Amino acid sequence: MKREFIAAISQLSAERNLPREEVLSILEAALVAAYRKDVFNHGEDISVRINPSAADIEVYVRKIVADPVEDPAREISLAEARELREDVQLGEMLEQRARPGNTGRIAAQAARQVVLQRLREAEHQAMYDRFAAKEGEIVSGAIQFIQPTQIYVNLGKTEALFPLEEQMSGERYYGGKQLKFYLLSINRGARGTRIVVSRSHPRLMSRLFELEIPEVNSGVVELKAVAREAGRRSKVAVSTQQESIDPVGCCLGPRSIRLQSIISELNGEKIDVIQWDADPRIFIPSALSPAQVVSIELNETERTATVVVPDKQLSLAIGKQGQNARLAAKLTGWRIDIKSASAAEAEKESLAEVAKEVAEAEEMEVARELAEGEMPSVALTEAQEPQPAGEGEVQDIDTLLASGEFGQAAEPLPAGSQEKAQIIFAEDILPVRQKAVTTNAGKDAKSAKSKPKGKGRKRRKIHVEDNDSGE
Repeated sequence: MKREFIAAISQLSAERNLPREEVLSILEAALVAAYRKDVFNHGEDISVRINPSAADIEVYVRKIVADPVEDPAREISLAEARELREDVQLGEMLEQRARPGNTGRIAAQAARQVVLQRLREAEHQAMYDRFAAKEGEIVSGAIQFIQPTQIYVNLGKTEALFPLEEQMSGERYYGGKQLKFYLLSINRGARGTRIVVSRSHPRLMSRLFELEIPEVNSGVVELKAVAREAGRRSKVAVSTQQESIDPVGCCLGPRSIRLQSIISELNGEKIDVIQWDADPRIFIPSALSPAQVVSIELNETERTATVVVPDKQLSLAIGKQGQNARLAAKLTGWRIDIKSASAAEAEKESLAEVAKEVAEAEEMEVARELAEGEMPSVALTEAQEPQPAGEGEVQDIDTLLASGEFGQAAEPLPAGSQEKAQIIFAEDILPVRQKAVTTNAGKDAKSAKSKPKGKGRKRRKIHVEDNDSGE
């Protein structure tokens, strides 16, 4: 009996992948439920202890020492308690060993249900604890069976779900096929633990690089960015802080053997390994490889890049169905506009023609305004502004005439000016001649009497016309 009991506990622990102590605690809880249902009252506090070495089951009833006793199911008097233990005091918890009889069939079935339920809960908890630490890592498994919407994968004593959206396009699955998966998520629900794995996640590529390339695993070579279209093509940007190490060469390995192992694991998916650079003028052309870039223009505000490639490499830069350009945009985080060299040159010529047409239109508009007399007034500069004469300053007309200032032709004003000509008399601006005119007034009057009307002395005037001829 002793050997059979120990063997049964050991077998149950191995099948459920649970520690032996946890299995014993589950059996003790199941026996408590069975005894309480069939032997003891529901109000009594009982406990069960299993001794696996002796294959013995001990049952105890726990009661509180009280005086007087109000609840016999949970309390015991001080006199009865001192018969069991002499140093017991009021208010202490006393365990009294009980010898229950055999339980009935219903109690045995209840104990069995409790054992199964507790074993399932403990198994789910142990599975969750084991895989929760592996979330985001690579796990190996075998295809168990296939359904139209999902595939069940055996991870070793545990099943995982492989949904349709996480599968690689073009990859065939069959029962028993061994694959590496990315542990996408693990959740606990009412029906147990749900594990979801993936083959199309970009992080699978990163984990495979860490698994196959020692420099990446140690941190000497860093994966900066990964852009992937599962089952078709991927681009990986790598960099290093050590100048003596070639990050791309480390990822390729001798004769590209390291990269070939990753490609084989991903069912022949093409992988481009490029060197990362902080300057987008260098990084974006590298991301578009194997196409060559002639020139690149960046718009930092909108994070857009206009790339010019040779005419023969336009289709290579774009890729099949835009795959190469799409992956380069994902890898760099920039929006990339690819143009051929001839298209870029034609666009420049068209822009130049448009600019020329705009300039010609502006010139025609200016000529039209001049013809119609709508030219805006020209502002005088500080040097051209007229300087007013100071107070008391008098200039002689003869001095001004001798200097030739009044003899010079005035600068022509813009055509179409409709301002009237101004007439300025010398007597108005030359007060120095006023005295001489007053002195000779008598003589002029006498001579005026002797001369016929209409032939009087002409007034000297300066006639400045505001026209183009300056007359």
